[in-house]
Amino acid sequence: MSPRRNRVPSRKGPRTDEDDSGRYGGYESAETWQGEEWRVRRVAGGGPAGKTYRCPGCDQLIPSGVPHMVAWPQHSGVDERRHWHTSCWNARDRRTSRVQRSRNAPRY
Repeated sequence: MSPRRNRVPSRKGPRTDEDDSGRYGGYESAETWQGEEWRVRRVAGGGPAGKTYRCPGCDQLIPSGVPHMVAWPQHSGVDERRHWHTSCWNARDRRTSRVQRSRNAPRY
């Protein structure tokens, strides 16, 4: 029987927000949308079980384990991050604001 290893693997330097791109299984890039710079990160979907997000593009839930995108304005904080379906992020220029109507309401 081999001896038990009690040592914790050491980290190289302090963690910063810039190190998080590899943590979530994706890469981070910069894109321009509506005249503003946005940071976009692809997420592999291996986050905590039971965690869901609401996509601002289609207003549907993104369940845990589903790959998606996280986007936020370049010069903003963590509170401005939004989780998008990848297809919704790619179609964001073709989408319009959706008006919520009841089932019996006329479409005009």
